[in-house]
Amino acid sequence: MASCQYSLLKSVQPDPASPIHGHNQIIMYSRPVYFCILCGLILLLDAGSKDKNPTIYTVYGLKLFSPGSLQSARDHVIVFLYCFPAISLLGLFPQINTFCIYLLEQIDMLLFGGSAAAGLISALYSISRSFVVVIVLYAFCFNAVKEPWDARHIPALFSAFCGLLVALSYHLSRQSSDPSVLMSLIQCKFFPHFLRQNLEDSSTDPLPEKMRESVKEILKSDLIVCTVAAVLSFAVSASTVFLSLRPFLSIVLFALAWTVGFVTHYILPQLRKHHPWLWISHPILKNKEYQQREVRDAAHLMWFERLYVWLQCFEKYILHPAIILNALTIDAFSVSKYRRFGTHCDIFLITIAGMKLLRSSFCNPVHQFVTLSFTVIFFQFDYRDISENFLLDFFMMSIVFHKLWDLLQKLQFVLTYIAPWQIAWGSSFHVFAQLFSIPHSAMLFFQTLATSIFSTPLSPFLGSVIFITSYARPVKFWEKNYNTKRVDHSNTRLAIQIEKDPGNDDNNLNSIFYEHLTRSLQESLCGDLILGRWGNYSSGDCFILASDYLNAFVHLIEIGNGLVTFQLRGLEFRGTYCQQREVEAITEGDEDNEGCCCCQPGHLPHLLSCNAAFNLRWLTWEITRTQYILEGYSIIDNNAATMLQVFDLRRILIRYYIKSIIYFTANSPKISHWIKDESIQKALQPYAKWHYIERDLAMFNINIDEDYVPCLQGITRASFCSVYLDWIQYCAGKRREHLDCDEDSPLVTLSFALCILGRRSLGTAAHNMAISLDSFLYGLHALFKGDFRITAKDEWVFADMDLLHKVVAPAVRMSLKLHQDQFTCPDEYEDHAILYEAIQSFEEKIVICHEGDPAWRRAVLSNREELLTLRHIVDEGTDEYKVIMLHKSYLSFKVIKVNKECVRGFWAGQQQELIFLRNRNPERGSIQNNKQVLRNLINSSCDQPLGYPMYVSPLTTSYIGTHSQLMSIWGGPVSLDNIKTWFRSKWLRMRKDCHASHNSGSSTEEVESGGGSSSSRNSASNSSQSSSSQHTRNGTPQLLPSSQDCHQYAGRRKYRSQSVQTHAALNQRPPVSSRSEPVVESYQPFIQASTSAHEIAQRLSRSQLSFHNSVTSVYRAEAVLRSSLASSTSSTLSLLFGKRSFSSALVISGLSAADGGNTTDTQSSSSVNITMGPSARAASQAKLKQCLGPVWLLPPALLSAFYLAREVFQVLW
Repeated sequence: MASCQYSLLKSVQPDPASPIHGHNQIIMYSRPVYFCILCGLILLLDAGSKDKNPTIYTVYGLKLFSPGSLQSARDHVIVFLYCFPAISLLGLFPQINTFCIYLLEQIDMLLFGGSAAAGLISALYSISRSFVVVIVLYAFCFNAVKEPWDARHIPALFSAFCGLLVALSYHLSRQSSDPSVLMSLIQCKFFPHFLRQNLEDSSTDPLPEKMRESVKEILKSDLIVCTVAAVLSFAVSASTVFLSLRPFLSIVLFALAWTVGFVTHYILPQLRKHHPWLWISHPILKNKEYQQREVRDAAHLMWFERLYVWLQCFEKYILHPAIILNALTIDAFSVSKYRRFGTHCDIFLITIAGMKLLRSSFCNPVHQFVTLSFTVIFFQFDYRDISENFLLDFFMMSIVFHKLWDLLQKLQFVLTYIAPWQIAWGSSFHVFAQLFSIPHSAMLFFQTLATSIFSTPLSPFLGSVIFITSYARPVKFWEKNYNTKRVDHSNTRLAIQIEKDPGNDDNNLNSIFYEHLTRSLQESLCGDLILGRWGNYSSGDCFILASDYLNAFVHLIEIGNGLVTFQLRGLEFRGTYCQQREVEAITEGDEDNEGCCCCQPGHLPHLLSCNAAFNLRWLTWEITRTQYILEGYSIIDNNAATMLQVFDLRRILIRYYIKSIIYFTANSPKISHWIKDESIQKALQPYAKWHYIERDLAMFNINIDEDYVPCLQGITRASFCSVYLDWIQYCAGKRREHLDCDEDSPLVTLSFALCILGRRSLGTAAHNMAISLDSFLYGLHALFKGDFRITAKDEWVFADMDLLHKVVAPAVRMSLKLHQDQFTCPDEYEDHAILYEAIQSFEEKIVICHEGDPAWRRAVLSNREELLTLRHIVDEGTDEYKVIMLHKSYLSFKVIKVNKECVRGFWAGQQQELIFLRNRNPERGSIQNNKQVLRNLINSSCDQPLGYPMYVSPLTTSYIGTHSQLMSIWGGPVSLDNIKTWFRSKWLRMRKDCHASHNSGSSTEEVESGGGSSSSRNSASNSSQSSSSQHTRNGTPQLLPSSQDCHQYAGRRKYRSQSVQTHAALNQRPPVSSRSEPVVESYQPFIQASTSAHEIAQRLSRSQLSFHNSVTSVYRAEAVLRSSLASSTSSTLSLLFGKRSFSSALVISGLSAADGGNTTDTQSSSSVNITMGPSARAASQAKLKQCLGPVWLLPPALLSAFYLAREVFQVLW
């Protein structure tokens, strides 16, 4: 055996368990390490079996650590060691680092309630923090339980232990297993000088800063929430409610937990599925976007989503903690009186069980109600005798059910894949394997059970129905941290860019859309999962997002309380034939299927047919949502050859090219420097001569150049000015400082030279064959990406490279955009003003650059509204140019949940087939389409070179704080600033309500004194206006007039002025203007001399409304305030309505009768009333009541004061 193991110390390359091609340094040491571990375990078990005084524990009827059990375990390990060569050959041992990640992850998940790990450092960090928390909690619990205590008095240390347990479990559930972001935050805060190297990267990519801000918000929130949770848990535990109300409290909590869990995690998700219970043809609870063909806004927040969130909050933060604290108190009370496994062991089990169950409830309580219900039924009714205590029973059942869920998913995958009525053979070997696998069905199900226990994939051998066990892997699955690196001008040598342009690969260019989709998911995924938009989910689940052209594979890795770590894999836009068939299977509906066996009887309304329901039950995937809304880009591509095939269209492009050069030249901040630069002016002397002719038959052409002179066979300054001088002068006139722009100015010379240079560069890039369409497109694309070939004539431009970078290069790109728009409005840009505004607007709002430019990626990831580019596509013999426009919009996806064991099995099978068995066949049977399991889509999503995804994202964490709709439900993260803002808003609202109630009370007194229905309406309007009062500097409550009130007052003034004119017309008397006209004439100088019109309006409204709110006080101090209130109100109404209108309004309403006076206005208004008749007079008075508002309710004493004040104003004015 020793010689055999020695020969296997250095394994073959590649090893069956190697995740990469070629030589693997880590795998060389894996077998010796495993051999040493197994031999050490044999020695330990042998020593334990020979112990004469062993400590035996009986758990659930099983005797642990007895000599017989240890000896049996030793013999099994020895047999396993004998089989070591065969096991290594089958690849059942992973490389040692993968095994360490897997082992630490399983311990953290099963014992401490943690989630998945992102790597070895992440696993060590997670397990170490869990151990630290357990040690701290163990110290508190040990000091509280080491001595017996009475049921009427719970020790304070135990209550502190309960509070600390809830707080620390909550905090751990809120933290990611990846410490990199936390370490980055600590370095930025305390050691900023260590991060100088990463400043440039962080400035270009906003993602790291967003991650740090999210972690900072979580830490601030946890500081408050954990303190409050600890205090509340301490108080509840110290109240002895759990011991006093047992067992009735336990029964109530169990029933409530089952009811809430059943409604939240079964009924509501089923009602929202695309096919509820796989029988109903459409969702019962539909979202607003369900019937929309084109989505234009973000997803609408529905009432059942709010209900789902609040039920989850009640379950996670109230119900399950109460159940666990109740069980913890009861079990600790029994442990304090009776030691079952010894003091230390009992306390350790209590601590670990409480921590694991609380963290699991906080992170993802989807399956908690099932585990809890089964625990109660199994140990309270079926096997009551073997029950230890509820907390330990619940803890053990949570581990068992974790494995049972894996077993159920493996069985669904295996049974669906081997079902004889839906066989999809990919090769002749599959036919043979189908027959060979029938006698080995028992072995298959034994493998299924074993792989479920050890959480290892069960993979189909070469894609056939023969299943073999693969080695254990963590939830992340892939050992290598592979993610797509985009190829652009920032990471490619210049020579390679010019010669081969490697970034022209279609997949490389399209990968940016999946990167943007990853950023969109990072902001919304965690919140959407909590809102139930993806259905039920757990760690390791896999989903497919399918739209018109995007097909993304989303792998959920870590599920925390308010965070989700995922990885996105983007598939090809134009996939293979097999991929298209499976995409069609996803997108096609089952509602039109009317079959039942071999018949076509149809189906009942709103239900699926029998065949459709049967087929849906034999799939490893399920559509959970048909209208999932994400922010993205809609892509519009046009063939450039079609747009530029005709010479007239090329002429338009050249015209916009020249006009754009002139625009950027005239608007450049360096134009004054260029005009005055001696070296540039010396080089441009030939262009300043009017008889200068630019002759170059290969560059300039009468077909595309508007300023081309056929008789001279070239372009002259005169012909250039005849076409473009007006545009030059218009652009120069838009500058703030004066710029000489006549025909002989240096500006025209520079513009002429730059336009010649731009056209010559285009002709040079087109290999002097601009008349050919292909050559013209090639040259246009070369200039678009910045490849300028400058001839000897144009070397003067090197005097300042901004002439190329800031004038000619953006002009090429702008001309393409203008050329695109001219198809919709051909003659619109003939107007200089419209063209200038369009270029200015496009320069600010639209990003126009080549896709290889790093600015393109920054613009997409920064969510710019619109982008435009020119792409050269070379693929399978096609060579074409496309103008691609991106518009920011909302995209609709289908969400398909895939069986995670199906995905892990296919991934493991591809890794073994391509790396160990070295199958290089591109049409191998394992990647042929199989609609029932989506075999091609899953295998295509493997890491390269196993699969061929277009984009693989790094592990990305989505936090709940970035979801805007969830912020509207519970108000965002809890912090001191948010608490302060909340209390302040509530205090101001309370003061506002109290002031409104006070004013409404005073209005009630006014109503009682006046006694009328119209009075009650007007007092209500006064109270509603007074509720928005504000305090001035001296503390007096006043009102600010709203725009609506000002508009109403203006309308009233107009109405009253018209009514006065009507009075005069009806009585056929000349208007009494002896006193009215001077008022109008003197009113304007008075306002201009005193204050602004806005201040006058505010003063008028404030004085008027403050009077309305002070009517009650007038009755109490009438002798003191009568004159002041009357004068202020009369002046208000006089300025508001005018003197004549105010007096007429008073007379018509009958208010002047209180004083018994009779003026000219009174007579005129009385005659109007007589002439109009009773009915018209009543209508007129009703209208005036509505216009005057609260003034109609004034008491007689105040009305007489108003009349006297009016007379005084008439005499004075």
